[in-house]
Amino acid sequence: MRDDGPQSHIIAKQGTPTMGGFLILLALAISTLLWADLSNIYVWVVLLVTIGFGAIGFADDYLKVSRHNTRGLPGKLKLLLEFIIAGLAGYVVMMSSPVDISGVLTIPFFKNAILNLGWFYIPFAILVTVGAGNAVNLTDGLDGLAIVPVMIAAASFALIAYLVGNAVFSNYLQIQYVPGSGELTVFCGALIGASLGFLWFNAPPAMVFMGDTGSLAMGGALGSISLVARHEIVLAIIGGLFVLETVSVIVQVASYKMTGKRVFRMAPLHHHFEQKGWAEPTIVIRFWIIAVILALIGLASLKLR
Repeated sequence: MRDDGPQSHIIAKQGTPTMGGFLILLALAISTLLWADLSNIYVWVVLLVTIGFGAIGFADDYLKVSRHNTRGLPGKLKLLLEFIIAGLAGYVVMMSSPVDISGVLTIPFFKNAILNLGWFYIPFAILVTVGAGNAVNLTDGLDGLAIVPVMIAAASFALIAYLVGNAVFSNYLQIQYVPGSGELTVFCGALIGASLGFLWFNAPPAMVFMGDTGSLAMGGALGSISLVARHEIVLAIIGGLFVLETVSVIVQVASYKMTGKRVFRMAPLHHHFEQKGWAEPTIVIRFWIIAVILALIGLASLKLR
């Protein structure tokens, strides 16, 4: 049970099973192995990043449960393992891409706006993947809050992956053509299906939590998919809810260290609204609405150039 929320929140949810993310990973992995083209290197990159981040989260959850406290893996060790996995993924994506798009960052809303990062693409890939994993993890603080925005983002990237993987559509939309990336549509579909099954039990009041096992894995999946599709910045738009939650924590910590004052009543942002007296379902549904709006803005970048 996480200890970063209001005391009443913690007491009410005490005893709810966690590590439900393992079932999401199991369903996702089986579906991907059955239906995706396993000769496609991108499928393996995204799947292994997802499983790798999930394994880190699983170890963290297991230690918390077995010790009956909130002390899991040391934070520095978790980050180190995430950096290694994300760095390897960035390297493989870079080396597996055609020369003209290897190490290239696409700027949304502008025609032919690209930035060649060269070898700096690998640190950038680490930032995107690790950032996405931990952003989803921070968002997973209320029943159903994180899993629906994950599904919304996965649905958005299912479309993006298909379009960038199709020479005709990518040429029409004037976006980077990434051969083979269309196969990630299968992975995204599997992610949506597995998440829907989990939501049945995670809807308020939740009967199970995904834990770090699920949240780190889901974020890592979204981050690595955006790398393959060359839409990393668009992920920050589509997953803007996760960005807002993360920024709220950064601002809260920075403000307290520099001034001794807190900007929010509590961080992440959803706990701020809890402290203001908003009902949990109200916060969750309104955040879902924000996630839908941000996803539509992100998808609009495919055409508005």
